[in-house]
Amino acid sequence: MADCLFCSIAAGGIPSDVVLETNDVVAFNDINPAAPTHVLVIPKRHVASAAELGPEDAGILSSLFEAAARVGRDLEGGWRLVTNVGPDAGQSVFHLHFHVLGGRPLSWPPG
Repeated sequence: MADCLFCSIAAGGIPSDVVLETNDVVAFNDINPAAPTHVLVIPKRHVASAAELGPEDAGILSSLFEAAARVGRDLEGGWRLVTNVGPDAGQSVFHLHFHVLGGRPLSWPPG
């Protein structure tokens, strides 16, 4: 999608601090981190949010979770995986993305 920020990052058109890249997924450091480790994991294919996922997306979901686990594996004390769906949940970029948060104790509830 031409006007999508994360599609542009996935295509390499916008520089980012990439920590992991596969054929289907890009993981990069968030420019406005909410924790010492705050990595965004996105599919290279445009999907607006988790609400659009269906059975045909099992492969991309597997790739997203595998990438998130690889990022989180090195964090001491645990990590949190979050996705927001819609503006009321805090979604500001309408391209599916998971936040991998860690590096400090994370309280509950989160918001």
